[in-house]
Amino acid sequence: MGATGQSEDRAMLGIGLRLLAVFLLSSLYAMIKVAEGWHANLVEIMFFRQAFSIPVTIAYMIVAGPGLAAVRSGAPRGQVIRAIIGLISMAFNFGATLLLPLAEATTLAFTVPIFATILGALMLREPTGWRRWTAVMTGFGGVLIITQPGSGHFPLWGAICGLMSSISIALVAIQLRQIGKVDLPVTTVFWFSSLSMLPLGALYPFFAQAHDAATFALLAAMGLVGGLGQIAFSAALRHAPVSTVMPMDYSAMLWAMLYGLVLFGALPTPWTWIGTPVIVASGLYIVWRERKVARNPQVMEAIAD
Repeated sequence: MGATGQSEDRAMLGIGLRLLAVFLLSSLYAMIKVAEGWHANLVEIMFFRQAFSIPVTIAYMIVAGPGLAAVRSGAPRGQVIRAIIGLISMAFNFGATLLLPLAEATTLAFTVPIFATILGALMLREPTGWRRWTAVMTGFGGVLIITQPGSGHFPLWGAICGLMSSISIALVAIQLRQIGKVDLPVTTVFWFSSLSMLPLGALYPFFAQAHDAATFALLAAMGLVGGLGQIAFSAALRHAPVSTVMPMDYSAMLWAMLYGLVLFGALPTPWTWIGTPVIVASGLYIVWRERKVARNPQVMEAIAD
């Protein structure tokens, strides 16, 4: 097989892993909604999510990764910062999942490329031309269509949690650009889960409740599914660039609608049907534009745009 064929195979493997990751994390969010119905609270959900992802990560290191040597980080300070931001992001993300229907919470998560563009321009001084700023404003227009501020049909705190989650995830993405230069993705996953257990372990005794075996099994399963999803997300980027695999993230909407209908008898609101394509189109354009500029680094985007 030639180099082109190998490249295509790797790209398809990356796409397949990203689709698997989206399915696993979409399943995680559905499980969070079920756990809420079984009276588990946010701290319990986060504690078990992180605790049971650690053995999954270690097993991956041993079986398919670089071994336990990957536990060592070349950027411990960066890992601590990433863990802090990541834990805040998880709290907002899971909070949005608890407060909103799955489809609406998923749609707000699609605003990550929008905030990543804004933060990249402000924090990293990345050149951002008028085309991408137009895509950013268009994406926010989609958010306004869905949330309908002032109408009362969309939970305010749910919207705030969803958007704050996207901002935090965008910050994590910027941090990972620096960490990724010295640490493997699986190293970052391990450090995130492990460091998160310090504050979560301190909080858990104050929020722990008695549950039946099925609820504890569900909480443990969330950690396993979430850990596998994170690893699949990271592994996808080993085989294909971000611009190739990121569009697969929008398949989460299909899973959110399916889980919402089957588990909770809920379908997206009419405004969600209208606003979601606007947000998705904005995100896809930003990804496409970044890929185009990356292929032509000699042309300054500030001039080209």
